[in-house]
Amino acid sequence: MPSPVTSTAEPVARSAGEAASGAGARAPILAVAGLEKRFPVRRGLVEAMTRPRRHVHAVSGVDFRIERNETFGLVGESGSGKSTTGKLIARLLDPTAGRVELDGTDWLSVRGKELRRRRRDVQIVFQNPYLSLNPRWNVAAIVGEPLVTHKTLPGAQIPGRVASLLTEVGLDPGLASRYPHQFSGGQRQRIGIARALALGPKLLVADEPVSALDVSVQAQILNLLGRIKREHRLSMLFISHDMSVVRHISDRVGVMYLGRLVEVAPTRLVFDHPRHPYTRSLLASVPVPGKRRTFVPLSGEIPSPLDPPKGCHFHPRCAVAEARCRAEPPAFREVAPRHFAACHFA
Repeated sequence: MPSPVTSTAEPVARSAGEAASGAGARAPILAVAGLEKRFPVRRGLVEAMTRPRRHVHAVSGVDFRIERNETFGLVGESGSGKSTTGKLIARLLDPTAGRVELDGTDWLSVRGKELRRRRRDVQIVFQNPYLSLNPRWNVAAIVGEPLVTHKTLPGAQIPGRVASLLTEVGLDPGLASRYPHQFSGGQRQRIGIARALALGPKLLVADEPVSALDVSVQAQILNLLGRIKREHRLSMLFISHDMSVVRHISDRVGVMYLGRLVEVAPTRLVFDHPRHPYTRSLLASVPVPGKRRTFVPLSGEIPSPLDPPKGCHFHPRCAVAEARCRAEPPAFREVAPRHFAACHFA
């Protein structure tokens, strides 16, 4: 049976960003259609001879678009496939199936020297600033590495470019000779952002960029990303499990569950008028001072991607599921203007 979300490419095209600029005025910076990633499970000799090969269904038929100068937030529980989606778009992983267009060209068909050259167009900010920086290199070498690798500047000009990048992310260029262990978590993430900006990317993939930071520092990094996006006219895929963080920075939001998108809409619509039971459950878990939300029960754990439930993937945990949900995958459809959901009762 085809994936229930593979029909979203055309509806999702009519996003808030496109509506504001005139429908079809410019192609989106990123268009994803039918994206899938399955990881084979290693087996012992006896199991390999007696059982069919099994796969982890990390991403299953995902479709979405990111307009130019737009921040698209991707949110969901751990294990939903968010980070895998980001790595597929950044070409850190190869997809099992699907199509990705970057700036109007087939991004997945690019290979060899052309891929090396075009990697500068998509850069990633990793989740953990303690692990994403080489502890044996100083800041000058870390931020300057993309410039050296891609040979975008003469060697004599690289120190000046590194100093400019550090200033842009709020760090003193005089600290360029220091090593990562001499910085706080927030400062390390700023270094990672400076490295991602070095090549002037068109699309920035921010994979849980504030989840490892103290709450007091998170707002600073979010504001920094927002300012950089405006000044550089970047597009951004912002991945997070934190609904309040996604609301702060995103223009549109995609809610992901067990490898599939279950809801996509402009941020205001997702938070004020959620249409999918899973989205309502995520929102119910966010404390809002002075406001009481109607709690939508969310029981159990997210099912194993080795053996996803039949029908609607969410039905084992859904408070409104009926017999139809257990047998028939819901179509991803427009349930209100610019608002899409995969639920029989949306």
